[in-house]
Amino acid sequence: MIDASARIEAGAAIGRNVSIGPYCTIGPHVTVGDDCRLLAHVNLTGHTSIGARTVIHPFASLGSPPQSFSYRGGPTKLVVGADCDIRENVTMNTGTEDGGGVTQVGDGGFFMVGSHVGHDSHVGNKVVMANNTILGGHVGVGDNVVFGGGVAVRQFVRIGEGAMIVGLSGIRADVIPFGMAQGPLAHLVGLNVVGMRRRGLAKADIHRVRAAYRALFFGDGEFRARLERVAAEHGADAQVAKMIDFIRAGKRPLTMAIKRGEADEDT
Repeated sequence: MIDASARIEAGAAIGRNVSIGPYCTIGPHVTVGDDCRLLAHVNLTGHTSIGARTVIHPFASLGSPPQSFSYRGGPTKLVVGADCDIRENVTMNTGTEDGGGVTQVGDGGFFMVGSHVGHDSHVGNKVVMANNTILGGHVGVGDNVVFGGGVAVRQFVRIGEGAMIVGLSGIRADVIPFGMAQGPLAHLVGLNVVGMRRRGLAKADIHRVRAAYRALFFGDGEFRARLERVAAEHGADAQVAKMIDFIRAGKRPLTMAIKRGEADEDT
């Protein structure tokens, strides 16, 4: 299962039934889980752990040092979950000492050609990053987030669960759970209703989230007052509570909404 041209340094831990193709290189502090497949020309370095059944395509490089002036050469980590599909030319860096020391990627992610996960970022489960999407350092991404191609996310930004980031968008501020963000300097343009439907949310649940969204971003009064009003009126709903808790936990700016047509909010 290991091609003769592969180079695996002493100390690397390789699980059961792992396939390692031509010209792969694996460093001494790397752990590869059971049933993983490294197709060819894969570089795994640093203190890196790859979860079971993950497939890594040619010219991906995982675990290289963080692209940060603050990094001091310490044994920081990259942890990638199980069942991920990591395509060609994907890069993921280890963390920095000052940023917690770990870059974390969840289970079931699909990382398309040329996408990048920067140092100290934490990416949830079943995240899709289309071609050439870039996460700066310290980015937080919730479960089931979808990024279109060519998205750039500024460092320290949070992307909430179930959000959709439209291709070629620049994300400079936090995006609420289930939000849809679009634009070179992105704004919210509605909700990811298609994504909510695909994950099995009932029509009534989606209607409550939409009502909360409209009250939050287009209601009367200052935003803080709107937030408290929505929390009082809709906070018992589990999905709305995720939006409220996300906003309250934020320490940085929030991506705000612009009004579009009713049909747009369904897409």
